Amino acid sequence: MAPFLSGGGYSSESWSYILALHEHMKNPIFKLAIEQHGDLESLEFWEGLPKYIQKLAFELYQTECRMNETIVVCHSEPGAWNPPLFETLPCPPGAYQNFKSVIGRTMFESDRVNSEHVKRCNQMDYVWVPTDFHVSTFIQSGVDPSKVVKIIQPIDVKFFDPLKYKPLDLSSIGKLVLGTATRNLNSKKEFMFLSIFKWEYRKGWDVLLRSYLKEFSSVDGVALYLLTNPYHSDGDFGNKIVEFVEESGMEKPVAGWAPVYVIDAHIAQTDLPRLYKAVNAFVLPSRGEGWGRPLVEAMAMSLPVIATNWSGPTEYLTEENSYPLPVDRMSEVVEGPFIGHLWAEPSVDKLQVLMRRVMNNVDEAKAKGKRAREDMIRRFSPEIVAEIVSNHIQDILQKVS
Repeated sequence: MAPFLSGGGYSSESWSYILALHEHMKNPIFKLAIEQHGDLESLEFWEGLPKYIQKLAFELYQTECRMNETIVVCHSEPGAWNPPLFETLPCPPGAYQNFKSVIGRTMFESDRVNSEHVKRCNQMDYVWVPTDFHVSTFIQSGVDPSKVVKIIQPIDVKFFDPLKYKPLDLSSIGKLVLGTATRNLNSKKEFMFLSIFKWEYRKGWDVLLRSYLKEFSSVDGVALYLLTNPYHSDGDFGNKIVEFVEESGMEKPVAGWAPVYVIDAHIAQTDLPRLYKAVNAFVLPSRGEGWGRPLVEAMAMSLPVIATNWSGPTEYLTEENSYPLPVDRMSEVVEGPFIGHLWAEPSVDKLQVLMRRVMNNVDEAKAKGKRAREDMIRRFSPEIVAEIVSNHIQDILQKVS
């Protein structure tokens, strides 16, 4: 049970597990069934899914289960678990004791788990988390260590394969919101940075803009593309960026600001690899990530990646396969569900240095991108994760039979 139709992070993650299990289970010991749960449905997201996933969704939705033979996985944040704190189909759908086993699969982006969520985790038979970071934070917060199991996330390395795609034409979808379009005197192609995120403070868009605009100007032959969507805010990102720059105290370069483009149109899942293919580097100076799906997608596409070296991404970022961004300090979360928790403040200065380094050291950046794809295939490909999940479910079945 997961937000299969929402298009958010939990949605794309749930599909990655389902596809991995559906395609790579050797000698299946169980059948799969799915149910929408945990978030709103997006028709736009559904229509952008490849046809084979839509077909599979119908098949798995119609799979019938006998409850006493069923392991239920509640793939969502614990506030959606039974009894839910907001309007959603409860997971598990009924009393906890009716099933063979009930698993909560979740993660958080801060340094701890709040007491209500700890209580809900401890009601589950198991709690699946994706990284060593989460194993540590969940146990330190009071979740029963015997329940916490690390189940890494898969990345579809066949779908996100740079050799399969032609680049998307960014000029047709990117709106220039700051600076002027680069007129490179040497007629060399622009060096393009991409970031993908929900428009929220946690994602560090302020850090990214500050670093990029301090480091580059319109004569550098660079461009920054932001694929973003609203998160409890309106979608007027151009004005938000202009306001941020005006209030930041940054001095405008003599040559003018380096260009910033916003992509606020929906990009269908089928076109995502073409978006990564169109740029030279991916950057996300987030204050905290559960996993960081755009990061592993970019890495599977052999892009050099700059990302904050804290929380979920520490599971896969290395000096050899990426540009881990150092953290200046920890800061207190001042609003939202994690208020009072701590998360990271990535270094603005070091991000400037790394963005310039990626641009100036093309061979090094390509080598890191190549290693990134190799690491994604070796550690997180669907067949590897399908085996991890199958083995754990087999262990559960042996214990409860």
